[in-house]
Amino acid sequence: MSGTETKTGIAAVTEAAKAARGLPPVHLWNPAHCGDIDIVIRADGVWMHEGSPIGRAELVRLFSTVLRLDPDGYHLVTPAEKLKITVEDLPFRAVAMTREGEDLVFTTDVGDEVRAGEDHPITVETDPVSGEPAPRVHVRRGLEARIARTVFYDLVELAEERDGRLAVSSGGVWFPLGPVGAGLA
Repeated sequence: MSGTETKTGIAAVTEAAKAARGLPPVHLWNPAHCGDIDIVIRADGVWMHEGSPIGRAELVRLFSTVLRLDPDGYHLVTPAEKLKITVEDLPFRAVAMTREGEDLVFTTDVGDEVRAGEDHPITVETDPVSGEPAPRVHVRRGLEARIARTVFYDLVELAEERDGRLAVSSGGVWFPLGPVGAGLA
């Protein structure tokens, strides 16, 4: 392929992410919708392409940097193309957490670091049938990470009781985890 030909599909997404080095301004790009691409982010966080896991962590990281949530769903976006993908739960997993001073810092499965606070809230929804907590943390521009069970247990260990609920503080904000006695401790 010569340097003047336009790349499409996965090649274009990869090219745009490599060129951006970091987080490209996908929120500023408004390309035409080009259709769907057979990429699925499974509920367990595994990225699949055409039914097979994407085995290269570097490629998953590149794709994650051009991921955007629009009103009609998740898309991989380049300056020239917008391709819809499937996300079964949330696009990222918060797989580690550290305490830095008074802040909680989460690391995602694609290498993002997120300092919980006003711009990156922790929320916990509870399944009405099973009572199972479903914690998440905001990563960037509407994209969220499911907090891994082991990381959630670490949060519960740090929690304090406030008004009958367990809560953690980060970035000067208190985040409720669930009612005291709800099996969280």
